[in-house]
Amino acid sequence: MTKALYPYTLKPVALNMSEAEFRAAQLSLFEKSANTFTLKSIKPTEWIVMALVVAAAIAGLVFVSGYSTIIFWVMLVLVGLYLLARTVGLKWYMRREYEKQVASTEMPEQMQTLQLGVQSHGLVMAMPAPRDMLQSPQMRGMQMRAGATQSASIPWSAVSSWDETDEFLFVMFEIKGQKGSQIIPKRLDSQGLPIATIKKHLSEIKPQGLESMVEHPSTK
Repeated sequence: MTKALYPYTLKPVALNMSEAEFRAAQLSLFEKSANTFTLKSIKPTEWIVMALVVAAAIAGLVFVSGYSTIIFWVMLVLVGLYLLARTVGLKWYMRREYEKQVASTEMPEQMQTLQLGVQSHGLVMAMPAPRDMLQSPQMRGMQMRAGATQSASIPWSAVSSWDETDEFLFVMFEIKGQKGSQIIPKRLDSQGLPIATIKKHLSEIKPQGLESMVEHPSTK
């Protein structure tokens, strides 16, 4: 009932992301993009060239006999191999390279303590303030709890692109020339983070579709 009346967060929700979930999120994004490696991704000019090759091969098989037909069978086989390489082979290669890059990307430590909130003006990020900050000369004499947090907001207008899979939302943004990104697990919806509200605001700012997140796997 409260969720329906107030579609935002009263306090940030802990992300609690593990290293395994971090990698799973990135791989799920690849699996979605990998759907583009299909026959539909082949350009019209490629289809035309292959059609001419197949037509020539078939004509050769019809009008030529004997050992001379071997070349025409080879032409048909090459067309088939090209189609496999252009779809299955390219997808396999891209996945291998993607997995290498993901494996070399460590999850930022901040994501273990990060908390996320949603307000009408944007996403709210909060995390415990560093101990040295609490003990700095500037903070002396101030009444601060040991668990004090520091927070920042990402205005919806700063979002440059976004996308989603079955289990995650991916948001890329740019603030004062600095690019960053955030992975939001949809499981947080059951813990009080209104995923529907986030998607509503994102769709009002940008159409769904994401730039590569491999270079910016976490908030900066």
